[in-house]
This record gives sequence, C-alpha cells and structure tokens, in this order.
Amino acid sequence: MEADRDQPKPPEDSAELEELRARVAVLETRAPARHRPRARSFLAVLLVLVAAVLTPLSIVSTWAKNQIGDTDNYVSMMAPLASDPDVQAAVTDRVTGAVMQHLDMKTLLSDVSPADRPVLDKALSKLNGPITMGISNFVHGTVERFVSGDAFATIWTGLNRAAQSAAVKALSGSGGGAVKLTDDTVTIDLAPVIDRVKQRLVDRGLGVAAKIPEVHTDFTVLTSDSVGKAKRWFRALQIIGFWLPLVALVLAASGVLLAVRRRRALVTTALAVAAGAAVLGLAVWVGRAFYLDSLPSGVSQPAAGSVFDALVGQMRALVRMVVTLGIVVALAAWLTGDGRAAGRVMAMWSGGIGAVRDAAGFTGGPVGRWVHRARRPLNWTVVVVAAAVLVAWDRPTGLVTVWIALCALFVLAVVEFLDDDSSPHLAVPG
Repeated sequence: MEADRDQPKPPEDSAELEELRARVAVLETRAPARHRPRARSFLAVLLVLVAAVLTPLSIVSTWAKNQIGDTDNYVSMMAPLASDPDVQAAVTDRVTGAVMQHLDMKTLLSDVSPADRPVLDKALSKLNGPITMGISNFVHGTVERFVSGDAFATIWTGLNRAAQSAAVKALSGSGGGAVKLTDDTVTIDLAPVIDRVKQRLVDRGLGVAAKIPEVHTDFTVLTSDSVGKAKRWFRALQIIGFWLPLVALVLAASGVLLAVRRRRALVTTALAVAAGAAVLGLAVWVGRAFYLDSLPSGVSQPAAGSVFDALVGQMRALVRMVVTLGIVVALAAWLTGDGRAAGRVMAMWSGGIGAVRDAAGFTGGPVGRWVHRARRPLNWTVVVVAAAVLVAWDRPTGLVTVWIALCALFVLAVVEFLDDDSSPHLAVPG
C-alpha cells in the first residue's frame, strides 16, 4: 500500500489539481472585491438622497434669485394683481376708508356762511348719518371706477417697479421705500393712488377733496411670523441661487454613474428628485391654508390669497417642471430597460404601431432602415428636446405640460412608424 502512495500521479490528475489551485487563487484575489460593490452602492444611494433633499432648496433658491431679486421678473409677477377682482376690492376699501377719515360734515360745510350754519346744523342733525353714507358711497364708487381702469394698472406697475429694491431690502433686513417690513408685515404705501383719487373726486364735483392732505395708507402684501425668519435666509438663497441647483444635479449624476446598476439608479434618482419637488409643492399648498387662517381680521383673505399665489406662482411652475421631468426620465429609463414588464409595454407599443403600418402598406425603404439603426438615439433626442422645451417655457402650466408630453408621444410614434427593417413588426408579449 505504501508503494502505491509513493507512485507518481497521472498527468491528468496533476493538471486538474493545478487548475483547481489556479481557480482558488483567482477567487482569493477577488474576495476582497465583494465589498467594493456594497461601498459603491452605499455611496451612490447617499449621493441620490442628498440630491433629493437639495431639490426643494434648489427650487426655493432659484425662485428667490430670479423672481424676487430680479426687477423685471418681480414686476411681471405682481403686475397682474392690478386686474385681480379681490385685490381691486381690497384696495378700493382701503383707499375709501383713508379718504373718508379726512372728509366729515364740518369740512364739507365749511364754506357755508356763519349766519346760515345754525339753521343748517339743526336741519342736518338727523340726516348726518345718511348724508355721510351717501358721501361714502360716492367716494367708494369713484375709487372703484379708478381702480378698475388702466390708470390704476399703470400706477400699480410703476409702484412695484420702484419698490422692488425696497422689497429686497425688506427681506434682507433693511427698511425704507414704498415697501416696508414692520412687525413681520410687508406693506405697500397707496399714497399715489389716493392722490389720483382726490383729483377724480374734485373733477366729479366734490371740491372739498382738494383740502385732503397727503394721506399714507398701507396695503398688506405679506404678513406672517415667518417673514422675520425669512430675512435671515433670503440673502443666503440669493447667493446660492445659481450654484445649489448645479450641485444637486452633479450629485444626482454622480450617484447614477457610481451605481452598479445604472439604469435602475437613474430611475430611482429621477423619482427621488421628483418626490423632493413634490414635497415642496405640498408644503406650499399646506402653508397657504395656514397663512390665510393666521391673517388679522383687518386683512382681506381673498386679496391676500391672490397676492400669495402671485408670489409663489413661479415656484409652483418650477415644482411642476421638476416633477414632470423626473417622471419622464424615470419612465424613459424604465421602458428602455430589459425588464419583463417594460418589455411587454414596448412590445404592445411596437406591435400596435407596426399593425397600423402594415395595414397602411407602408414601407420605409432606406429611410426606414436608417431609422431602425438610429431608433434609440432618436427616441432619447425627442425626450431631451421635450424636456428642454419644458425648462425653457416661461411659467409652464399644467395644460402646457400635457401638450408638450402629447407632442413628444406623437413624435415617438412617428419614429416607431418609420422604423422599417423589412421584417415582421407585430410582436407578441412573452
């Protein structure tokens, strides 16, 4: 038996043993690499989460820099309020009250001769209330007609243009100007409107209105305990308004490139960014309700709601844009993957359009063969162009977003229709 042990092994056994040793050596060298995908995946997830958290902050900083900090954008944002019925009603009531404080019966009857004053005072003692009400209605009607005209729109636009720098100063902690920040309340001085109304009253026969001194009354633009806190953040948001969205985009792209499964990471990143934007939209919607409920009794809630909507209108547009882009990118990445569900959807899409093409007897020829070879770049080009149009659109509404999506789907359908490689096009989902 011992002689058998000392007998040399066949060459085949030696070769297998050497091969096994080589495989073990390869596995031993690859063993530490098992931890690398986990580390990459963890870092990729971390970058995507940070990008999602920075998304709402990026939208707010972009809004603060481009809408509040830019004069032309600020004026275009506030100008439509001049024709808003709720704002017109609030301004009318405010100006009428300010004018009536300086119009009383004694001032109105100051031109009556002293000899006739006792008799007239006795006769009007019981009519003072109705006469005052009549004068108030007269003033209110005059103010209402002025506020609903083009002259008020011109004054309103000029007032907001001149006050834009003061609004920025107010949010950055400085006062002064036509826009003031006092006790967490942003107000606009309506003195220019009152001056024009006084002239209208004189022209309509109420000459005593010429004796009204210069009157300053405030129209509340924003009032909240959070205004004082916003002052501390506004300047910082202005500074990072350009860089923060860029940083968020770089982090999102880095997370996708670092991930082991990039297509799945792209879908996750797009949905995470869309979710971050949606959280901001929900916060604005809930904040509006809380803001209106916390207003003082003297502030018109309908007018305050219109002003709030005008101030955050571009922010809402940015939220809709980011959510739409996130969903579109995630859907495009998912459909171009090799998953079973995505394959079935694409098979139904290709099969349906292929059936229409076959029924029409269309043959693409050289164009169809070229489209077949370049179909994927063409499809991604359509998606990128649609996204670029949505980004470049000034204040895209929900209807605009739907139309852009429908146009993109139509172009994608045209690309699929032209895809003709002279092979059967009907596909059956597996």
